[in-house]
Amino acid sequence: QVRLVESGGGSVQAGDSLRLSCAVTGLTFSAYSMAWFRQAPEKEREFVARTGANGNIMYEESVKGRFTISRDNAKNTVYLQMNSLKPGDTAVYYCGVNTGTQATDARSYYYWGQGTQVTVSS
Repeated sequence: QVRLVESGGGSVQAGDSLRLSCAVTGLTFSAYSMAWFRQAPEKEREFVARTGANGNIMYEESVKGRFTISRDNAKNTVYLQMNSLKPGDTAVYYCGVNTGTQATDARSYYYWGQGTQVTVSS
């Protein structure tokens, strides 16, 4: 049984930092690309960042230079370090396992965590 558990969300002020974690069990973690998505109220789930099984990294344009995705294959965990947070970053953040062929399309992710809320106030 595949399970993803996110943690690290919270309520912060603009300019603050947060570090999200996603612990994965039930699959060979090192063999899969992993990504973070986010979903704001009444909006679709959108791509944030991805770390490939081969080490390649991708970011959504608005988070480049502020967010850093990383993975620890020994701990089966993927991280998202978020710096210089803005109110527009407010959303529920989800980690997902990239089981399909598209890197930034949520439909290519079969396994998801329960999400962690990030709220940034101005």
